[in-house]
Amino acid sequence: MQVATLVLAGLAALVHVYIFVLESLRWEEPSTRRTFGTTAETAAVTKPLAYNQGFYNLFLAVVTAAGILVAGSQPEAATALLAAGPGSMLAAALVLFTSDPAKARAAVVQGLFPLLSLVALVVWRA
Repeated sequence: MQVATLVLAGLAALVHVYIFVLESLRWEEPSTRRTFGTTAETAAVTKPLAYNQGFYNLFLAVVTAAGILVAGSQPEAATALLAAGPGSMLAAALVLFTSDPAKARAAVVQGLFPLLSLVALVVWRA
């Protein structure tokens, strides 16, 4: 179950790196605006907020990646990191859904791999 945990956590981290790229580096690009359903005007006004939010997603990915990297040598530290990173990702997905149920699809994209990795983590460390 350790391998499943690490693979799912890695996929969760990759999704959040992708979100970082969209929010912090490509926010005003037409394809990103289509993804988030924003206009050019809205994207221009919200760019500083998206930039910040993107880095939040990147930091969650870094915490998760750190847990993956230490899993073989420091299982207790890995458990903490692999609970904190994906746990925060899942919590953010739940906040997204509860704040706007119309964003359920985005919440699933953001939260599915973290949820699965947390389930695998519980089974692995039980």
